[in-house]
Amino acid sequence: MADQTKGSRIRATGRRRKQRSAGHRGAALAAWSAAGLVLIGGSGAGYVYFRLNDNIQSVDINAQLGKNRPDNVDNGSMDILVLGSDSRSGANGKYGADDGGARSDTAMIVHVYEGHKKASVVSVPRDTLIDRPQCADGDGKAIDGESRAMFNTAYEVGGPACAVKTVEKISGIRMDHYIEVDFTGFKKIIDELGGVDITTTEAINDSKSHLDLEPGTHTLDGEQALGLVRTRKAVGNGSDLGRIQLQQAFIKALIQQVRDVGVFSSPKKLYDLADSATKAITTDSELDSVQELVGFANGLKGLGAEDVTMITMPVDYDRIDPNRVVPLKKQGKQVWTALQNDLPIPASATKGTADGLAEDIVQ
Repeated sequence: MADQTKGSRIRATGRRRKQRSAGHRGAALAAWSAAGLVLIGGSGAGYVYFRLNDNIQSVDINAQLGKNRPDNVDNGSMDILVLGSDSRSGANGKYGADDGGARSDTAMIVHVYEGHKKASVVSVPRDTLIDRPQCADGDGKAIDGESRAMFNTAYEVGGPACAVKTVEKISGIRMDHYIEVDFTGFKKIIDELGGVDITTTEAINDSKSHLDLEPGTHTLDGEQALGLVRTRKAVGNGSDLGRIQLQQAFIKALIQQVRDVGVFSSPKKLYDLADSATKAITTDSELDSVQELVGFANGLKGLGAEDVTMITMPVDYDRIDPNRVVPLKKQGKQVWTALQNDLPIPASATKGTADGLAEDIVQ
Protein backbone atom coordinates (compact mmCIF):
# COMPACT_ATOMS: atom_id res chain seq x y z
CA MET A 1 0.00 0.00 0.00
CA ALA A 2 2.97 2.33 -0.31
CA ASP A 3 1.26 3.78 -3.38
CA GLN A 4 -2.41 2.94 -3.30
CA THR A 5 -3.13 4.27 -6.75
CA LYS A 6 -1.25 1.36 -8.30
CA GLY A 7 -4.09 -1.00 -7.50
CA SER A 8 -7.01 1.37 -7.56
CA ARG A 9 -9.98 1.00 -9.79
CA ILE A 10 -9.04 3.63 -12.35
CA ARG A 11 -5.87 4.67 -14.02
CA ALA A 12 -4.66 7.37 -16.37
CA THR A 13 -4.89 6.09 -19.93
CA GLY A 14 -1.48 7.32 -20.93
CA ARG A 15 -2.75 8.38 -24.33
CA ARG A 16 -2.36 11.93 -25.57
CA ARG A 17 -5.70 13.56 -26.32
CA LYS A 18 -6.40 16.18 -28.94
CA GLN A 19 -6.41 19.65 -27.50
CA ARG A 20 -9.90 21.05 -26.98
CA SER A 21 -11.13 24.59 -26.98
CA ALA A 22 -12.35 25.24 -24.09
CA GLY A 23 -12.43 19.91 -5.51
CA HIS A 24 -14.93 19.36 -2.10
CA ARG A 25 -14.06 15.71 -2.60
CA GLY A 26 -11.61 16.33 -5.41
CA ALA A 27 -9.85 19.05 -3.48
CA ALA A 28 -6.32 17.87 -4.03
CA LEU A 29 -6.35 19.04 -7.62
CA ALA A 30 -5.92 22.55 -6.21
CA ALA A 31 -2.40 21.70 -5.09
CA TRP A 32 -1.20 21.26 -8.66
CA SER A 33 -3.70 22.27 -11.33
CA ALA A 34 -5.54 25.16 -9.71
CA ALA A 35 -2.36 26.82 -8.52
CA GLY A 36 -0.54 26.13 -11.77
CA LEU A 37 -3.33 27.59 -13.87
CA VAL A 38 -3.03 31.03 -12.32
CA LEU A 39 0.27 31.40 -14.12
CA ILE A 40 -1.82 33.36 -16.61
CA GLY A 41 -0.81 36.29 -14.43
CA GLY A 42 2.68 36.02 -15.89
CA SER A 43 1.38 37.29 -19.22
CA GLY A 44 1.73 40.85 -17.97
CA ALA A 45 -1.91 41.81 -18.53
CA GLY A 46 -2.55 43.97 -15.49
CA TYR A 47 -6.32 43.73 -15.62
CA VAL A 48 -6.02 39.95 -15.37
CA TYR A 49 -4.33 40.31 -11.99
CA PHE A 50 -7.06 42.57 -10.64
CA ARG A 51 -9.89 40.40 -11.89
CA LEU A 52 -8.38 37.15 -10.68
CA ASN A 53 -7.37 38.69 -7.34
CA ASP A 54 -11.01 39.60 -6.75
CA ASN A 55 -11.94 35.94 -7.21
CA ILE A 56 -9.74 34.67 -4.40
CA GLN A 57 -11.11 34.10 -0.90
CA SER A 58 -8.68 33.62 1.97
CA VAL A 59 -8.43 32.85 5.68
CA ASP A 60 -5.72 34.22 7.97
CA ILE A 61 -4.72 30.89 9.51
CA ASN A 62 -1.61 32.27 11.19
CA ALA A 63 -3.51 34.99 13.03
CA GLN A 64 -6.22 32.59 14.19
CA LEU A 65 -3.81 29.94 15.48
CA GLY A 66 -1.18 32.20 17.02
CA LYS A 67 2.18 30.88 18.17
CA ASN A 68 1.20 27.58 19.81
CA ARG A 69 2.03 25.48 16.76
CA PRO A 70 4.75 23.06 15.61
CA ASP A 71 8.09 24.64 14.73
CA ASN A 72 8.31 26.21 11.30
CA VAL A 73 11.21 24.16 9.91
CA ASP A 74 13.02 25.89 7.06
CA ASN A 75 14.61 22.99 5.18
CA GLY A 76 13.36 23.75 1.67
CA SER A 77 10.32 21.49 1.94
CA MET A 78 6.71 22.63 2.00
CA ASP A 79 3.60 21.20 3.68
CA ILE A 80 0.10 22.00 2.45
CA LEU A 81 -3.28 20.98 3.81
CA VAL A 82 -5.60 20.51 0.84
CA LEU A 83 -9.20 20.33 1.96
CA GLY A 84 -12.61 19.85 0.40
CA SER A 85 -15.78 20.69 2.31
CA ASP A 86 -19.14 19.02 1.93
CA SER A 87 -21.11 22.23 2.38
CA ARG A 88 -24.54 22.00 0.74
CA SER A 89 -25.07 25.74 0.55
CA GLY A 90 -25.30 27.92 -2.55
CA ALA A 91 -24.56 26.25 -5.88
CA ASN A 92 -23.66 23.07 -4.06
CA GLY A 93 -27.24 22.58 -2.87
CA LYS A 94 -28.05 20.03 -5.58
CA TYR A 95 -25.76 17.52 -3.86
CA GLY A 96 -27.84 17.31 -0.70
CA ALA A 97 -29.75 19.27 1.89
CA ASP A 98 -28.00 22.10 3.67
CA ASP A 99 -27.82 20.89 7.27
CA GLY A 100 -26.40 24.15 8.52
CA GLY A 101 -22.75 23.12 8.56
CA ALA A 102 -19.90 21.85 6.44
CA ARG A 103 -17.33 19.13 7.03
CA SER A 104 -13.94 18.40 5.54
CA ASP A 105 -14.95 15.51 3.36
CA THR A 106 -11.52 15.17 1.77
CA ALA A 107 -8.24 16.04 3.46
CA MET A 108 -4.79 15.53 2.01
CA ILE A 109 -1.48 16.57 3.55
CA VAL A 110 0.85 17.35 0.67
CA HIS A 111 4.57 17.30 1.49
CA VAL A 112 6.75 18.74 -1.26
CA TYR A 113 10.35 17.70 -0.74
CA GLU A 114 13.38 19.99 -0.86
CA GLY A 115 14.08 20.89 -4.46
CA HIS A 116 10.36 20.44 -5.28
CA LYS A 117 11.03 17.45 -7.56
CA LYS A 118 9.08 14.92 -5.48
CA ALA A 119 6.03 14.94 -3.24
CA SER A 120 4.22 12.65 -0.83
CA VAL A 121 0.50 12.91 -0.17
CA VAL A 122 -1.15 11.52 2.97
CA SER A 123 -4.94 11.25 2.85
CA VAL A 124 -6.70 11.56 6.20
CA PRO A 125 -9.96 9.55 6.29
CA ARG A 126 -12.86 11.75 7.30
CA ASP A 127 -14.21 8.99 9.59
CA THR A 128 -11.02 8.83 11.67
CA LEU A 129 -11.68 9.13 15.42
CA ILE A 130 -9.24 11.61 16.94
CA ASP A 131 -8.84 13.80 20.02
CA ARG A 132 -9.87 17.12 18.55
CA PRO A 133 -8.04 20.04 20.18
CA GLN A 134 -9.70 23.13 21.59
CA CYS A 135 -10.16 25.60 18.77
CA ALA A 136 -11.59 29.00 18.00
CA ASP A 137 -13.92 29.59 15.07
CA GLY A 138 -13.59 32.41 12.56
CA ASP A 139 -15.35 34.79 14.92
CA GLY A 140 -13.00 33.97 17.79
CA LYS A 141 -15.56 31.89 19.69
CA ALA A 142 -13.93 29.13 21.76
CA ILE A 143 -14.76 25.58 20.68
CA ASP A 144 -14.21 22.84 23.23
CA GLY A 145 -12.00 19.90 22.36
CA GLU A 146 -13.51 16.44 22.13
CA SER A 147 -12.25 12.88 22.51
CA ARG A 148 -13.15 10.31 19.86
CA ALA A 149 -14.44 12.99 17.54
CA MET A 150 -14.60 12.33 13.83
CA PHE A 151 -11.79 14.12 12.03
CA ASN A 152 -14.08 16.02 9.69
CA THR A 153 -15.92 17.68 12.60
CA ALA A 154 -12.90 19.95 13.12
CA TYR A 155 -13.83 21.92 10.03
CA GLU A 156 -17.52 21.76 10.88
CA VAL A 157 -17.19 23.34 14.33
CA GLY A 158 -14.20 25.63 13.82
CA GLY A 159 -13.61 26.15 10.11
CA PRO A 160 -10.27 26.05 8.29
CA ALA A 161 -8.10 27.13 11.24
CA CYS A 162 -9.47 24.34 13.44
CA ALA A 163 -8.89 21.83 10.63
CA VAL A 164 -5.28 23.00 10.34
CA LYS A 165 -4.78 22.87 14.12
CA THR A 166 -6.17 19.33 14.22
CA VAL A 167 -3.89 18.16 11.41
CA GLU A 168 -0.91 19.75 13.11
CA LYS A 169 -1.75 17.97 16.35
CA ILE A 170 -2.04 14.62 14.57
CA SER A 171 1.14 14.98 12.54
CA GLY A 172 3.35 17.29 14.59
CA ILE A 173 4.05 19.12 11.31
CA ARG A 174 3.33 22.80 10.76
CA MET A 175 1.26 23.46 7.65
CA ASP A 176 2.81 26.11 5.45
CA HIS A 177 -0.32 26.59 3.39
CA TYR A 178 -4.03 25.80 3.25
CA ILE A 179 -6.09 25.30 0.08
CA GLU A 180 -9.79 24.43 -0.09
CA VAL A 181 -11.94 23.76 -3.15
CA ASP A 182 -15.71 23.26 -3.50
CA PHE A 183 -18.13 21.12 -5.53
CA THR A 184 -19.07 23.63 -8.19
CA GLY A 185 -15.55 24.95 -8.66
CA PHE A 186 -14.17 21.44 -9.04
CA LYS A 187 -16.65 20.67 -11.81
CA LYS A 188 -15.92 23.89 -13.68
CA ILE A 189 -12.17 23.29 -13.62
CA ILE A 190 -12.59 19.82 -15.08
CA ASP A 191 -14.95 21.12 -17.77
CA GLU A 192 -12.58 23.97 -18.69
CA LEU A 193 -9.79 21.44 -18.92
CA GLY A 194 -11.83 19.47 -21.44
CA GLY A 195 -12.38 16.49 -19.19
CA VAL A 196 -10.05 13.91 -17.69
CA ASP A 197 -9.26 10.51 -19.24
CA ILE A 198 -9.55 7.47 -16.99
CA THR A 199 -9.89 3.72 -17.55
CA THR A 200 -12.17 1.58 -15.40
CA THR A 201 -11.51 -2.15 -15.21
CA GLU A 202 -15.03 -2.90 -13.98
CA ALA A 203 -18.36 -1.12 -14.05
CA ILE A 204 -19.01 1.57 -11.46
CA ASN A 205 -22.69 2.21 -10.78
CA ASP A 206 -23.45 4.48 -7.85
CA SER A 207 -26.93 5.97 -7.53
CA LYS A 208 -25.85 8.31 -4.73
CA SER A 209 -23.04 9.91 -6.73
CA HIS A 210 -25.02 9.55 -9.98
CA LEU A 211 -22.16 7.77 -11.72
CA ASP A 212 -22.68 5.01 -14.26
CA LEU A 213 -19.54 3.82 -16.05
CA GLU A 214 -18.96 0.62 -17.98
CA PRO A 215 -15.51 -1.00 -18.04
CA GLY A 216 -13.19 0.80 -20.43
CA THR A 217 -11.73 4.19 -21.20
CA HIS A 218 -13.75 7.34 -20.50
CA THR A 219 -13.30 11.09 -20.72
CA LEU A 220 -15.07 12.36 -17.62
CA ASP A 221 -16.67 15.79 -17.66
CA GLY A 222 -16.94 17.82 -14.46
CA GLU A 223 -20.16 16.22 -13.25
CA GLN A 224 -18.86 12.71 -13.86
CA ALA A 225 -15.51 13.50 -12.24
CA LEU A 226 -17.30 14.79 -9.16
CA GLY A 227 -19.38 11.63 -9.13
CA LEU A 228 -16.24 9.52 -9.29
CA VAL A 229 -14.50 11.17 -6.36
CA ARG A 230 -17.75 11.01 -4.35
CA THR A 231 -18.28 7.30 -5.04
CA ARG A 232 -18.18 5.18 -1.91
CA LYS A 233 -20.73 2.39 -1.56
CA ALA A 234 -20.20 1.08 -5.09
CA VAL A 235 -16.50 0.26 -4.71
CA GLY A 236 -14.45 -2.06 -2.55
CA ASN A 237 -15.94 -2.61 0.89
CA GLY A 238 -18.03 0.56 0.69
CA SER A 239 -15.86 2.45 3.18
CA ASP A 240 -14.31 5.88 2.94
CA LEU A 241 -10.95 4.16 2.47
CA GLY A 242 -12.05 2.79 -0.90
CA ARG A 243 -13.23 6.21 -1.98
CA ILE A 244 -9.86 7.65 -1.01
CA GLN A 245 -8.17 5.15 -3.32
CA LEU A 246 -10.37 6.34 -6.19
CA GLN A 247 -9.61 9.96 -5.36
CA GLN A 248 -5.89 9.35 -5.35
CA ALA A 249 -6.00 7.57 -8.70
CA PHE A 250 -8.07 10.40 -10.16
CA ILE A 251 -5.59 13.01 -8.96
CA LYS A 252 -2.77 11.21 -10.74
CA ALA A 253 -4.85 11.03 -13.92
CA LEU A 254 -5.60 14.75 -13.57
CA ILE A 255 -1.94 15.67 -13.16
CA GLN A 256 -1.15 13.73 -16.32
CA GLN A 257 -4.05 15.33 -18.16
CA VAL A 258 -2.89 18.86 -17.34
CA ARG A 259 0.43 18.02 -18.97
CA ASP A 260 -1.08 16.30 -22.01
CA VAL A 261 -3.73 18.85 -22.87
CA GLY A 262 -1.20 21.68 -23.12
CA VAL A 263 -3.19 24.32 -21.27
CA PHE A 264 -0.49 26.93 -21.72
CA SER A 265 -0.79 26.92 -25.53
CA SER A 266 -3.99 28.99 -25.64
CA PRO A 267 -4.24 32.31 -23.79
CA LYS A 268 -8.06 32.09 -23.75
CA LYS A 269 -8.06 28.55 -22.43
CA LEU A 270 -5.49 29.45 -19.82
CA TYR A 271 -7.46 32.49 -18.69
CA ASP A 272 -10.71 30.54 -18.47
CA LEU A 273 -9.00 27.89 -16.40
CA ALA A 274 -7.38 30.48 -14.15
CA ASP A 275 -10.71 32.27 -13.69
CA SER A 276 -12.46 29.02 -12.68
CA ALA A 277 -9.59 27.94 -10.44
CA THR A 278 -9.36 31.19 -8.50
CA LYS A 279 -13.14 31.19 -7.97
CA ALA A 280 -13.04 27.60 -6.77
CA ILE A 281 -10.44 27.86 -4.04
CA THR A 282 -10.08 29.37 -0.60
CA THR A 283 -6.48 29.81 0.54
CA ASP A 284 -4.51 30.94 3.54
CA SER A 285 -3.68 34.63 3.57
CA GLU A 286 -0.17 34.02 2.25
CA LEU A 287 -1.63 32.75 -1.04
CA ASP A 288 -4.42 35.29 -1.46
CA SER A 289 -3.15 37.04 -4.58
CA VAL A 290 -2.29 35.99 -8.12
CA GLN A 291 1.33 37.02 -7.54
CA GLU A 292 1.61 34.76 -4.50
CA LEU A 293 -0.15 31.90 -6.28
CA VAL A 294 2.23 32.27 -9.22
CA GLY A 295 5.19 31.80 -6.89
CA PHE A 296 3.46 28.82 -5.29
CA ALA A 297 2.69 27.31 -8.69
CA ASN A 298 6.27 27.73 -9.86
CA GLY A 299 7.32 25.50 -6.99
CA LEU A 300 4.93 22.74 -8.08
CA LYS A 301 4.72 22.83 -11.86
CA GLY A 302 7.62 20.42 -12.33
CA LEU A 303 5.82 17.62 -10.49
CA GLY A 304 4.42 14.83 -12.64
CA ALA A 305 2.20 11.93 -11.65
CA GLU A 306 5.27 9.71 -11.45
CA ASP A 307 6.83 12.08 -8.90
CA VAL A 308 3.98 11.85 -6.40
CA THR A 309 3.58 9.05 -3.84
CA MET A 310 0.13 8.74 -2.30
CA ILE A 311 -0.85 6.84 0.84
CA THR A 312 -3.67 6.87 3.36
CA MET A 313 -2.81 7.75 6.94
CA PRO A 314 -2.26 4.41 8.74
CA VAL A 315 -5.53 3.42 10.40
CA ASP A 316 -7.46 0.38 11.55
CA TYR A 317 -11.18 -0.16 12.07
CA ASP A 318 -12.41 0.93 15.49
CA ARG A 319 -13.27 -1.97 17.80
CA ILE A 320 -16.30 -0.18 19.23
CA ASP A 321 -17.69 1.24 16.00
CA PRO A 322 -16.58 -0.63 12.84
CA ASN A 323 -17.90 2.24 10.73
CA ARG A 324 -15.06 4.39 12.06
CA VAL A 325 -11.28 4.09 11.93
CA VAL A 326 -8.57 4.97 14.44
CA PRO A 327 -4.96 6.04 13.82
CA LEU A 328 -2.24 3.41 14.21
CA LYS A 329 0.36 5.08 16.41
CA LYS A 330 3.44 3.05 15.46
CA GLN A 331 2.92 3.26 11.71
CA GLY A 332 1.72 6.83 11.95
CA LYS A 333 4.90 7.84 13.73
CA GLN A 334 6.90 6.40 10.83
CA VAL A 335 4.95 8.57 8.38
CA TRP A 336 5.21 11.81 10.32
CA THR A 337 8.86 11.31 11.31
CA ALA A 338 9.77 10.73 7.66
CA LEU A 339 8.03 13.89 6.51
CA GLN A 340 9.41 15.95 9.39
CA ASN A 341 12.89 14.95 8.22
CA ASP A 342 12.05 15.43 4.53
CA LEU A 343 12.50 11.71 3.84
CA PRO A 344 10.42 9.24 1.79
CA ILE A 345 7.67 7.44 3.68
CA PRO A 346 8.87 3.88 4.39
CA ALA A 347 6.80 1.03 2.93
CA SER A 348 6.56 -0.52 6.40
CA ALA A 349 4.34 2.40 7.48
CA THR A 350 1.40 1.11 5.45
CA LYS A 351 1.75 -2.63 6.05
CA GLY A 352 -1.11 -4.20 7.98
CA THR A 353 -3.29 -1.11 7.88
CA ALA A 354 -6.99 -0.99 7.01
CA ASP A 355 -7.73 -1.09 3.28
CA GLY A 356 -10.83 -0.01 1.39
CA LEU A 357 -10.36 -2.94 -1.02
CA ALA A 358 -11.00 -0.79 -4.08
CA GLU A 359 -7.54 -1.70 -5.31
CA ASP A 360 -8.20 -5.44 -5.13
CA ILE A 361 -10.81 -5.27 -7.88
CA VAL A 362 -8.29 -4.08 -10.48
CA GLN A 363 -6.48 -6.50 -12.74
